[in-house]
Amino acid sequence: MTAPKIVFAIALAAMLPAGPLFAQDLGGDPAAGEQVFKKCMTCHRIGPGAKNAVGPTQNGIIGRTAGTVEGYAYSNINKAAGSAGLVWTEQNMFDYLPDPNGFLKKFLADKGKADLATGSTKMSFKLASEQERKDVIAYIKKAGGEAK
Repeated sequence: MTAPKIVFAIALAAMLPAGPLFAQDLGGDPAAGEQVFKKCMTCHRIGPGAKNAVGPTQNGIIGRTAGTVEGYAYSNINKAAGSAGLVWTEQNMFDYLPDPNGFLKKFLADKGKADLATGSTKMSFKLASEQERKDVIAYIKKAGGEAK
């Protein structure tokens, strides 16, 4: 690599965010999020020993491709979104929680796969509060870690 290319590569690298690829910080409070997650426990589990329930375990969801928890029978729309490239970043989770079906349908339509945006996700719960979404995502990130 020539000197100008090296300088360009270093300058480009300096502009990229530091840390893991999916690391984000929406500013949530994990302690408050633990309380919010109690609403989610009707279907989901998280932490050591968590198993799939009505919904898939939330361990390692940050950075995970949608529809890929082993042993969980996802809806067709959720599997289609994963196949189309949906990865659960903090921002995607934030955008998903107030309207899961709307989010998945828009994601697929934006990817040119509107024909796969049929049916509905099993996630019928909606979390409208922006602060509660930030808090629960902070808790999920802390309690369940990021995908490996």
